[in-house]
Amino acid sequence: MPLIDTIMKDLKDAMKAKDLVTRDTLRMVKAALTEAEMAKGEKLSEDDELDVLSRGVKTRTESAKQYEEGDRQDLADKEKAEIAVIQRYLPKPMSEDEIRAAMTGLAEELGATTMKDMGKLMGAVTSRYRGRVDGKVASKLAREILS
Repeated sequence: MPLIDTIMKDLKDAMKAKDLVTRDTLRMVKAALTEAEMAKGEKLSEDDELDVLSRGVKTRTESAKQYEEGDRQDLADKEKAEIAVIQRYLPKPMSEDEIRAAMTGLAEELGATTMKDMGKLMGAVTSRYRGRVDGKVASKLAREILS
């Protein structure tokens, strides 16, 4: 089932259950997917859909952090609840150990041995494990592996 169909079904279920956080978050996600599709001018690929969802999580994470710094815990909690809803539609993230093992294998496969190869390694990791790898963690591990 395409992602947009799943979201629409879950949106209807959230409306019936009067789950306001899920309802509002799914409406925002649906709008973001529709906007991205219109900007692209064609149906979104699965990777494009994951990018839209990942951007949604990233912006909400940054917002939650800023709200916490501004002593607005109520708004930070709202952002965190929205993140939880969006993450239902993203692949399960890899643990740091899984990322390290994957990156070590990719470094050997690509022949990446120095920091000059970091871009090549990061590109391979993000394309192969799209949506499952945290870029900051991957970058830190790439430095460890290549140094």
